[in-house]
Amino acid sequence: MTKIVGTLGPKSRSVEVISSCLEAGMSVARFDFSLGDNKYHQETLDNLKTSIKSTKKLCAVMLDTAGPELTVVNTSEKPIALKADETVTIIPDKGEEASSEVFPINFDGLSKAVKKGDTLFIGQYLFTGSETTSVWLEVDQVKGDDVVCVIKNSATLTGSLFTLHAAQIHIDLPTLSNKDKEVISTWGVQNKIDFLSLSFTRHAEDVREARELLGKMGDLSQTQIFAKIESEEGLTHFDEILQEADGIILSRGNLGIDLPPEKVFLFQKEAVYKCNMAGKPAVVTRVVDSMTDNLRPTRAEATDVANAVLDGTDAILLGAETLRGLYPIETISTVGRICAEAEKVFNQDLYFKRTVKFVGEPMSHLESIASSAVRAAIKVKASVIICFTSSGRAARLIAKYRPTMPVISVVIPRLKTNQLKWSLSGSFEARQSLIVRGLFPMLADPRHPAESTNPSNESVLKVALDRGKASGVVKSHDRVVVCQKVGDAAVVKIIELED
Repeated sequence: MTKIVGTLGPKSRSVEVISSCLEAGMSVARFDFSLGDNKYHQETLDNLKTSIKSTKKLCAVMLDTAGPELTVVNTSEKPIALKADETVTIIPDKGEEASSEVFPINFDGLSKAVKKGDTLFIGQYLFTGSETTSVWLEVDQVKGDDVVCVIKNSATLTGSLFTLHAAQIHIDLPTLSNKDKEVISTWGVQNKIDFLSLSFTRHAEDVREARELLGKMGDLSQTQIFAKIESEEGLTHFDEILQEADGIILSRGNLGIDLPPEKVFLFQKEAVYKCNMAGKPAVVTRVVDSMTDNLRPTRAEATDVANAVLDGTDAILLGAETLRGLYPIETISTVGRICAEAEKVFNQDLYFKRTVKFVGEPMSHLESIASSAVRAAIKVKASVIICFTSSGRAARLIAKYRPTMPVISVVIPRLKTNQLKWSLSGSFEARQSLIVRGLFPMLADPRHPAESTNPSNESVLKVALDRGKASGVVKSHDRVVVCQKVGDAAVVKIIELED
């Protein structure tokens, strides 16, 4: 029921590997624009489309912006050895080579943002925390635009790109850089992306700005914005950001640097709880770092994945593990198995009561229908809930109450026209439910009636039930809860299947 977002990159961009990732359980593919250009990602996406056709598994596309990320480019790609207690100078990038004495970075305002005693962290791009390729620095002095730092631990930096993170320091750069805007307006528009992951979201205004940008781009007005919380600044404004965004990604890698380690679990539980109550997807990152190089996760990581599921997480996002990891397919199936085990012991009863109490009375019309459908399904031990929806909102509300059985969201296409041509909507809405826990979308055939009294007529409900049977969730004599609109009224009904 818990969804898996996989980052596609060097080790996971062939048709063969992507097909196996889809079979293993990946339902959203993330394209990270901190690395690679439009052409590179387009090739990967074309391979993804081929894989979707051959596996017949739906997959949504997420564009991840680079955002105000501070990077050190190591053009020579030679390893850089750093020794504890020596110094290294960080300078604005003017084309100098990175070495053990100087680090050129893509920002000339660092000297104005830091002071003596501040902590800086430099690591491999998408560092996992388990490798010895990251270094902690302490600012010793600021000379003009240059920042002289003392090295706190010996390390060898490898790779072509390092990221610099300044702990609890405001970096005065826009959340959407010009490069990000260009990528969205070209690659994003061309591929009608389902999700925009907004890196380094610090204020609600960042989300509003991104929404305004997408609104000007026709097809992208339906794209959902997931705010990526990566700093203390983002956590401070969490409530306002949650109101504006369509979902939240908790970027625990960078947060783990910004926050003391003992605080990380606390903010995760609180943030996931708030997302759950708002009925917006919560995505947790950085769960099985050690699987980047190993076939099995550590015990702590396995427990961490299970705890994220028990906290109420909708999806687990894999970064380095699938991007440059040696075992992308095994990682997805391992995480999937851990999630499935945790779901078996998820305390649905307590969660349901807590959600109803939080929503309070009087409930909105839709909310009361959704919670009633879930309650009825649990009471009659239904094997599946089928929800007819055109915007996807009703199905998401049902999923908000975390039923113990899958929810098949049957998206009924709507016919739209701009007076020049007809178009059918619905595929966006279907793919966007691929990140919501327990929701499984299918696109209805607009020519079929929702239900039919005439046995020869192929109804949408019958197609949905057949799909349930094929995947093994529905058997003869099972009970099924159906939620649909009839005229202006919303109806929840229980049907018992015959042979």
